Amino acid sequence: MVEAVGTFGLAIAGAGRWLITGIRVAREQTNSGDRSKTEEKPMRSKLSVASLLIAGVTFIAPLTAVAGEAHVAQIKDFIARNVESWLSDPVVINAIKQQNAKTSELSQADIERLDRDWRAQATAFDKPLVDEMLARELSKFLMAKKNQSRGLITEMFVMDAKGLNVGQSDVTSDYWQGDEAKWQKTYGTGPGQVFVDRAEKDESTEARQSQASITISDPATGEPLGAITVGIDLDLL
Repeated sequence: MVEAVGTFGLAIAGAGRWLITGIRVAREQTNSGDRSKTEEKPMRSKLSVASLLIAGVTFIAPLTAVAGEAHVAQIKDFIARNVESWLSDPVVINAIKQQNAKTSELSQADIERLDRDWRAQATAFDKPLVDEMLARELSKFLMAKKNQSRGLITEMFVMDAKGLNVGQSDVTSDYWQGDEAKWQKTYGTGPGQVFVDRAEKDESTEARQSQASITISDPATGEPLGAITVGIDLDLL
């Protein structure tokens, strides 16, 4: 990751110097030459600058893609080596199946009401819905896995077939994830899906983090049951 970011940074810096030099030359061309062509030269200069900018964007865009691919590839490799093996654990599978049986008949209005209740309780002193979630066996299982990662995993939460939380290592800001890409691009797409979100910097810790979400399927049938989201500290990866 460090090598990829370093190469990307040097390439961007070089592209920036190249663009600045080209723009400077174009301006000098505008200010010199025959005064009788004062209307023609500025137009040529503008076209030159525009061409340089287009070329610069064309040059930089692939580099951005390469950096993004490196970030995604490293996280997918981490998930494959450290997470996927325990997604079929009975603690995970049974918890999702049991909740799916309870929530299968919920209407969208019911889901949104639960989500509002959760949001109101998330930062409150009295929070029975949150306390019950954190006391679940699955939540304790996720907490233990997070602790074993020694800071590399920042959070984890499992979602059911509706996108509702089933268990979590830390309190999430909302209860329903069904309107977000972490659920839509995993369970909502099918089995075997891994979605890696963009990297972001935590303003309080300055740490660079990303989230990987994975479809969780029934090991016996291959049927998608839900999904899990894993927060990862990129500086420790």
